[in-house]
Amino acid sequence: MGDRPTGKFSATSFHTSMLHQVLGRSASDHLLHSYHRSFNGFVAKLTHDEAQRLKGMQGVMSVFPNGKKQLHTTRSWDFMGFSEHVKRATTESDIIVGMLDTGIWPESQSFSDENFGPPPKKWKGSCQTSSNFTCNNKIIGAKFYRSDKKFSPFDFKSPRDSEGHGTHTSSTAAGGLVSKASLFGIGFGTAIGGVPSARIAVYKICWFDGCADADILAAFDDAIADGVDIISISVGSFSAVNYFEDTIAIGSFHAMKKGILTSNSAGNSGPDAASLANVAPWTLSVAASTVDRKFVTRVKLGNGEVYEGISINTIDYKGKMFPLIYGGDAPNRTGGYQGSNSRFCSLGSLDEKLVQGKIVLCDELNDGFGAATARAVGSVMQGNDDRDVAYSFPLPNSYLDLYDGIKIASYLNSTSIPTATILKSTAETNEFAPVVVSFSSRGPNPITNDILKPDLTAPGVDILASWTQASSPSEGDPRISPFNIISGTSMSCPHATAAAAYVKSFYPSWSPAAIKSALMTTATPMSVEANSDAEFAYGSGHLNPSMAVNPGLVYDAGELDYVKFLCGQGYSDKNLSLVTGDNRSCSNSTNATVWDLNYPSFALSTKPGNNTTQVFHRTVTNVGSAVSTYRAVVYTRPGLMIKVQPSVLYFKSLYQKQSFVVTVTANVGKSVNMISASLVWDDGVHHVRSPVVAFVAPPTND
Repeated sequence: MGDRPTGKFSATSFHTSMLHQVLGRSASDHLLHSYHRSFNGFVAKLTHDEAQRLKGMQGVMSVFPNGKKQLHTTRSWDFMGFSEHVKRATTESDIIVGMLDTGIWPESQSFSDENFGPPPKKWKGSCQTSSNFTCNNKIIGAKFYRSDKKFSPFDFKSPRDSEGHGTHTSSTAAGGLVSKASLFGIGFGTAIGGVPSARIAVYKICWFDGCADADILAAFDDAIADGVDIISISVGSFSAVNYFEDTIAIGSFHAMKKGILTSNSAGNSGPDAASLANVAPWTLSVAASTVDRKFVTRVKLGNGEVYEGISINTIDYKGKMFPLIYGGDAPNRTGGYQGSNSRFCSLGSLDEKLVQGKIVLCDELNDGFGAATARAVGSVMQGNDDRDVAYSFPLPNSYLDLYDGIKIASYLNSTSIPTATILKSTAETNEFAPVVVSFSSRGPNPITNDILKPDLTAPGVDILASWTQASSPSEGDPRISPFNIISGTSMSCPHATAAAAYVKSFYPSWSPAAIKSALMTTATPMSVEANSDAEFAYGSGHLNPSMAVNPGLVYDAGELDYVKFLCGQGYSDKNLSLVTGDNRSCSNSTNATVWDLNYPSFALSTKPGNNTTQVFHRTVTNVGSAVSTYRAVVYTRPGLMIKVQPSVLYFKSLYQKQSFVVTVTANVGKSVNMISASLVWDDGVHHVRSPVVAFVAPPTND
């Protein structure tokens, strides 16, 4: 995906001509979309053989199938010490946040444009208005993309959100203040986005069946040209792919070139190692962690005993008791099920005649539809799965650990008329927060081991935010709510997006890398004891937006730095020139190692039991006090030796740059597979912290 050629250029004619050479016949019916506003590329209907012929043509950088990516699905801001009363820049209302998601519900109170003036003059976008959608001075632009033109009956052919995900992420990032917000009384309080005065530009790329690569690129193409300041995309593959086979990496590279930082979700495939979905070094990859509020759901038995589980249960039975039955005692025998199957309460496994009107005890965590379709009034699930996130179910439900589950089973077998009720969920304090949630994808970086990912973590568990009015907050529930409580790195991503927008509002000329550096080096350190995967779980630490506007020093980088990095990764001259839009090529002067990319963290992969030494070159830019002296402070552990030269940096002016070298010697793998340390540049006011990680490299597929 190369740069858009300068001067007069007809993308459609050029792309049609290329296709004609491949097909040997009229190509207009095969060309589905031309990218022409910010970069040069197109979408076409081709057979495998035709795609291979196109791939071999001169001037073609890459050809890949139009795959599908998935969505990575208020107390949080206060938890981070970033309340609605935090110091704001007067230019916050000039910041435009581009949201690439499922669309938006414009009538939500979070998107009221009361007291907003007209859009910033830099705005070049538009609003795809329709009979059911209009923009305002808060939502200043909205577009939708569906390259294959296949719509579900449940989809809106407009930027309107039928899923809820995009409304939730948009309000988390930039929604206005809404008092008395809750999900049917749960999580009651004030809902507000991180940059409530910022404008929102909506790019609907995700539908009932996922998010097409062709549509993702089209949205990036428009968002860059429209003039957004930050791009937020809570979307990704199930696993990371090569940078230039990944449409998010491609689109965000072009955004970076235009001074736009892309914030994206790390993925929801944790806690498996190397499960990250978005790892390009020019983007901000965000993990998900807990806040100091959790939702618990209690189960009360007929004998008066009460057990505490987790879920989001909005239905209040007001203490009414119901018969209790074990799923294993209610198999749907006519459907071919035995008790050994029905004990898990899977869909179709339960006998409706035995279950109807009862609460069912199930031997695993599932979606609850097995009990719901058998017309139960609730379910109690027991298991060993992580209990660090609460989910909604089609019926009242509580998920208990096995210890309490065994007690309930014992009660059930001790009486001829066992009864129980499930109470409405309540909010309680989570004194262990923040902890990276189990589902959040982990490092190491599967594409480039020695770039530490994720970059940081942010609140992504049990987040209350606005919701569409076109669907229920939980599947199977006919009720509608203007708010919902959901979890995912999709929820943590817009928190980081808002923090980036907040920094941008104070420093509009800062590069994407400088903003990212400010967020990373001011992140709050997290506990290794509470997060066994350490930096592979939380990166530089927990997002701290209010500190990020005064980072002291930043690790800056631009297009040339990333070009050098790509050259060092083995990208060919042909591919490189078409990405950058010029004729530069990889040479000794442009071929840099991964350890020389001016990144705000340090990672070194090693072989087990071997001493490995690596040299890192870094440059910092002074954005704190004009005249200042920073001293290097190293916090390390046995097995990891770190030397910094020089160990003192002297600055005489703002934006002065100083370079230093970090030499890391590691011996990992004898007793542990990973050693964590940190380097802090300290001037007595600012503490510019970078994690240093040495680890045993994961096995390759070679």
